[in-house]
Amino acid sequence: MQFGIFTVGDVTTDPTNGTTPSEHDRIKAMTTIALKAEEIGLDVFATGEHHNPPFVPSSPTTMLGWIAARTERLILSTSTTLITTNDPVKIAEDFAMLQHLADGRVDLMLGRGNTGPVYPWFGQDIRQGIPLAIENYALLHRLWREDVVDWEGRFRTPLQGFTSTPRPLDGVPPFVWHGSIRSPEIAEQAAYYGDGFFANNIFWPKEHFQRLIDLYRDRWEHYGHGPRESAVVGLGGQFFMRRNSQDAVREFRPYFDNAPVYGHGPSLEEFTDQTPLTVGSPQEVIEKTLAFRDTFGDYQRQLFLVDHAGLPLKTVLEQLDLLGEDVLPVLRKEFAARRAAGVPEGPTHAARVAERNNAAEQKEGTQR
Repeated sequence: MQFGIFTVGDVTTDPTNGTTPSEHDRIKAMTTIALKAEEIGLDVFATGEHHNPPFVPSSPTTMLGWIAARTERLILSTSTTLITTNDPVKIAEDFAMLQHLADGRVDLMLGRGNTGPVYPWFGQDIRQGIPLAIENYALLHRLWREDVVDWEGRFRTPLQGFTSTPRPLDGVPPFVWHGSIRSPEIAEQAAYYGDGFFANNIFWPKEHFQRLIDLYRDRWEHYGHGPRESAVVGLGGQFFMRRNSQDAVREFRPYFDNAPVYGHGPSLEEFTDQTPLTVGSPQEVIEKTLAFRDTFGDYQRQLFLVDHAGLPLKTVLEQLDLLGEDVLPVLRKEFAARRAAGVPEGPTHAARVAERNNAAEQKEGTQR
């Protein structure tokens, strides 16, 4: 089981004092948070991709490359790479380069994003969102696995005898998660390729995500990748902790009420009842996170959103200290004890290289 944090990189005014960080301050805070993630023993740091205010992470690989140079163990990921508006050739190049710089500690989560105007900004039509996601990934998948690619599709100019450089490290492409909050087509796509499916279930009731994950698991088995329990699933989550639950609720409420996405909508109590958001003590975070398994089955990656809604950096770092000291050790122990036999671990580059080599040896043995 892999545990980590993700950021959406919002620049939001702190509702308790009216201060707004500069873009520079927010970017530097995100990198500080990533370094803290490694310090407390987390497995993954992931960043979103946005091209509009109030968000700043327009170049995820630039940020992750900086973090790669300053960490040793942390898996560096995206919580969204826009497969619809980025050229798949550039994605192939950028993430292969990052993979080399980070010695394999890289994966990515493909998604369509939640900002409609981004499509025309990059010359695309939002009405083609699903076809773009399907076609662009079909090309990306080939670019990482074939040394020379001939390609012709609907949405980009043809390729003739094209080689994407650099080639993936050790001949093994970065692991791909397909992220979705609403689209069964994306769950189907993840299952077809034998990739991971990340259900960022931080906004909708759990029943909706149960259906998406069940579809993904069923189609994973249908396409011959193994039993449905062997499918690779990731989940989102959110928390705000203090030692005393009442202190957590009192401190977090103004941030929740004014958050750029769900502020001025449902109450904090309604939202915590229907989504993974936990506002309370470390024990409450432990109990609610462990309950995700009862709803979705065994899964491989849990990412938490912790630095949104104008929370100051000092507060976020305090949250991470609580996570590392009081929550993470218990979650690791309990999830390991409850994991069913045969459920795979979270994907790593080293494990995937070993799997590739073992498969090659077995194939060679059968041909002798």
